[in-house]
Amino acid sequence: MVQKTETLIIGGGAIGICCAYYLNALGKNVTLVEKGEISSGSSYGNAGLIVPSHCIPLAAPGVISQALKWMFNPESPLYIKPRFSRELLAWLWKFRGACNQRHLSRAIPVFKGLHLASLKLFNELNEIENLDFGLEKKGIIELFQSHSGLEKGIEHIRLMTEYGLDNRILETHQFPEYIGDIQTAAVGAVYAPHDAHLIPDRFVKNLAEYLENKGVQIITTAEVLGLEASGRQVKTAKTTRGDIAAQEIVLAGGSWTAKILKNLHLKLLLQPAKGYSLTYKRPAEFPDLPFFLAEAKVAVTPLQDTLRFAGTLELAGFDQSINLPRVQSILNAVKAYLPGMDPAALDLIEIWRGLRPCSPDGLPYIGRPPRYDNLIVATGHGTLGISLAPVTGKIVSQLAANENPPHDMGALSVERFNS
Repeated sequence: MVQKTETLIIGGGAIGICCAYYLNALGKNVTLVEKGEISSGSSYGNAGLIVPSHCIPLAAPGVISQALKWMFNPESPLYIKPRFSRELLAWLWKFRGACNQRHLSRAIPVFKGLHLASLKLFNELNEIENLDFGLEKKGIIELFQSHSGLEKGIEHIRLMTEYGLDNRILETHQFPEYIGDIQTAAVGAVYAPHDAHLIPDRFVKNLAEYLENKGVQIITTAEVLGLEASGRQVKTAKTTRGDIAAQEIVLAGGSWTAKILKNLHLKLLLQPAKGYSLTYKRPAEFPDLPFFLAEAKVAVTPLQDTLRFAGTLELAGFDQSINLPRVQSILNAVKAYLPGMDPAALDLIEIWRGLRPCSPDGLPYIGRPPRYDNLIVATGHGTLGISLAPVTGKIVSQLAANENPPHDMGALSVERFNS
């Protein structure tokens, strides 16, 4: 027996749940399917950062030279597992082609618009009664361990100032005002006052519970095996728990999105980028705002009564094993930047890893593939899935209502690499 629904959303992470929220607000009858449990993927163990200050894409000028130094070092912030993969080679070729000033100049305003709109939507979601997800609007401190790193941070501030984003340079004597008595080896810092943070899994799970009470049907442990189309219409999703026919389908399947699209003959350049986090009981003296350890690319986030260290980007396909040297590199960074904090002395709660969907140019894919009239794709957010989840859900709802979103949708096009 085929189940029928008006709107089917594939994916129960932050992106899928936010799509469900805004589509439900339009009055749509919504069913959501998730191959695991709600927030069981990369929406679970990430750093929980909302970062309007983060408008530089993964692909940017100078990244190639830095990546070449890192990519084959198993303990570096970026690691590529040696293997032959046509998909990886195609992705790397397009990544190389996007590391230029022209792409940067287009991407920054796109990211700025998305981030600021998303922050506004987070504030609105935070006003929903009983929807508590630990939103804290205290900004983020970016610590620099080297003078060369600090100079790059200052250049970044100057660039962001040109686009109207007001970050502040901090000298060491100003640190106590922001981070209290925490000992740091940093030679300088940047404060991003408009950034915020939240408890990511609580955000996704509580919003999902809210939606169920609003009539959204959520089906878990239902893996989508493929989509069936007829002409310009995607008719059915074949899942491990039966077929679902829908008038509109939103594909927010994270790193698995490209696989789901294959039988529709739609090519999506997407690489799963493995990240890690370690969650501990929070020391009483740790301040209420997150740190970003700049050169090491590691986030340190207080999540109420816990403390999370998160980082690394590992291109290893769908390998979800835990690479212990990469976990150790996160701990080494914490000890190097915060010498007064010994992770070995903290109470460990969990070591986590997850796969984040990365596009070659760092911008997400949001839009309708031209070949189909009733399919919307929303994926490729990389490390920014939580930060951009509400605005992505809002854009998807606007597309479903045949409205024109107030963003550069060409930069987010699903088929921008297929010309």
